[in-house]
Amino acid sequence: MPRKALIAANWKMFKMPTEAKAFVEAFLPLVAGHDRDEIALFPSPVLLPGVIEALKGSNVAVGAQNIHFAEEGAYTGETSALQLKAVGGTHTLIGHSERRQYFGETDEIVNKKLHTALKHGIVPVVCVGEVLEEREAGKTADVLKTQLAGAFAGITTEAAAPVVIAYEPVWAIGTGKTATPEMAAEAHAMIRAEVGTLLGAEIAANMRILYGGSVKPENATALIGQEEIDGALVGGASLKADSFAAIVKY
Repeated sequence: MPRKALIAANWKMFKMPTEAKAFVEAFLPLVAGHDRDEIALFPSPVLLPGVIEALKGSNVAVGAQNIHFAEEGAYTGETSALQLKAVGGTHTLIGHSERRQYFGETDEIVNKKLHTALKHGIVPVVCVGEVLEEREAGKTADVLKTQLAGAFAGITTEAAAPVVIAYEPVWAIGTGKTATPEMAAEAHAMIRAEVGTLLGAEIAANMRILYGGSVKPENATALIGQEEIDGALVGGASLKADSFAAIVKY
């Protein structure tokens, strides 16, 4: 079976509730009946209930941009997996480069969050990728191996089946720079090979690996058309309904 692409919108810390509702109202007619790919929106926490309600009965899933690894507790400002499930969220991002950069998330924290997401049946989108200095130093493969080994520590082959990986070359996020389709595919092949080493060839062959880094309607077809690329994690271009719909329909 070919891997079904996932096209995901990371809204980051953008949109007011009225803007989110307007987006959904404009977006749904543009992707009605689209079942070639899975579609998911990742809004800010306060937007989750409203967006989930607006998307009820549609072909679009909703996830959180982050979850905590604890089920509950004195973790001010955090969202638990159980809270996400209670409002109808089905997916979560884990270890986005901005979480690593600004909030000190380590591979160990990513691993703990991944265990929690899998325990509660939430589809985890685990983000990995190198910064510019690491790429220029020829360390991309080493960085990816370290991040993947850390993320999957203690995860069994059976448990790993739902995991999605998003490759984010950090130097291409919000900069307008984009890895060429060939550069992206090469990194995806490295990731798939390492997953094979960690979890076995079958899991590696079936695991979806998304590309995230300045994906736009103009480059989506060339990127997602690569055999190793199974969809996209879209930032800025996902904030407008027509732009994101164009990427979905690559």
